Parts: sequence; structure tokens; C-alpha cells
Amino acid sequence: MIMQSYDFLYLHDNYGVNLQFGGDDQWSNMLGGTELIRRKRGDDAYAMTITLLMNSEGKKMGKTAKGAVWLDPKKTTPYEFFQYWRNVDDADVIKCMKLLTFIPLEEIEEMAKWDDSRINEKKEILAYSLTGLVHGEEEAKKALETARSLFAGKGSDENMPTTELDAAEIGEGITVIDLLDKCGLIPSKSEGRRLINQGGVSINGEKAASHEQVVSLAELKEGVKIKKGKKVYHRAVVK
Repeated sequence: MIMQSYDFLYLHDNYGVNLQFGGDDQWSNMLGGTELIRRKRGDDAYAMTITLLMNSEGKKMGKTAKGAVWLDPKKTTPYEFFQYWRNVDDADVIKCMKLLTFIPLEEIEEMAKWDDSRINEKKEILAYSLTGLVHGEEEAKKALETARSLFAGKGSDENMPTTELDAAEIGEGITVIDLLDKCGLIPSKSEGRRLINQGGVSINGEKAASHEQVVSLAELKEGVKIKKGKKVYHRAVVK
């Protein structure tokens, strides 16, 4: 809190900043900064908060196995961004629509009345709307088409998230567990082994037999399609 208050004071003194904006969990910290500026400089300063995005379990949203969900397409591709919102918990869909999209509230209230059988339709609307806002309509359409294609088993690779591997690091091949790790698809190797042992990982349409299964360099040169769970698709290739 003290450091954040002095940060505000520094920005006020050097850049003329008099308003700090953040999540409502930072309210008391930001007030500390406004009070410090008032006492040290005799100036008015202000704090403004927005509702913190929490899931139905009271946890902050925006985290994945690979880290934060970024707006920068170099850090989180439009497809990955789309998939994050496509896969939010059922209980969080309407709240996210209200907080994050420009869909008229009347339409959202109508969607809230839809039967549970239409939950995937609501999730697609949420994901498409947010991806369009952040990355543009064209990228939103590509992400939607890719997601539907993969779900239908057609497996289009065109817009699938891809990791390019260095042949020198691969040698003659790489184990499935190491491949998942290099692609950023698992938070830890222990979690990866658990997932593989439960049959939750497929390589080119075939379930991985074990975490020690080797994917050959020749296969990777052609491009390997990885499926994690029911909804996460990724491509690995050696250039």
C-alpha cells in the first residue's frame, strides 16, 4: 500500500497525474495515494474503481495454464482469446456479457431466459463479441470458424495456435510430456502426466499411450495436431 501511494505521488509530481483507475479491490490502496498527495503537495487527487471480474467461485478471472489472457495477439492469439471466453463456466456467461460487451442489456436478459440446452450458443455469442471488440470482426470470424471446424472433427489448421520448435532441441524426437510443456499446454509436468494417464491428450487423432510416448522429428516436420481435453487444440511443427 505504501509503495503504491508513493507511485501515485511520483506520477503526480512528474506527469501531472491526478486520477488513479483500478479494480475495486484496490480502493483502500488508491485512497492512500490521494491522501499522500493531499498532505505532501496540498493538491486534490482522485481514485476511480471498476467492478473486479470474478467467477462464480469468487476467484479473479483471466488466468490460464499458460498465464494471463492478454489483449496483445502476440501473447494470446485471437483463437486462444476466443477459446478462453468460449470455455468460461456456465454460471459466468451472462455476467461477462453484462460487464464486458456492448450487447444491449435487453438482449442479454432475454438470453438469460434461454433453456440450458442453448448454453453453447450463449458462450459463442460472448466469445465472438469480445474477440471482435479486441481483435476485429475478421479475426472473430476466423476464430469462430476454426472452433466450429475443430469441434466437428474437420480439423482445419489454418488459424490453430501453433508452436514452432527448433530441430536442434528435438533431436530424433520428443516425448509427449515434453511436447506439451514446450507448447505451454500444461502448468506442470506432473499435471501433464495425470492428464495423459487419464486419456486426455491426443496426437494426430490418437490418444497418447503414455507420457513417455515419442513424437518423431519426421512427424513434427509435417506438423502435429495436439488435442488436450475436449476443447483445446494446438499444432506443433519443426521449421
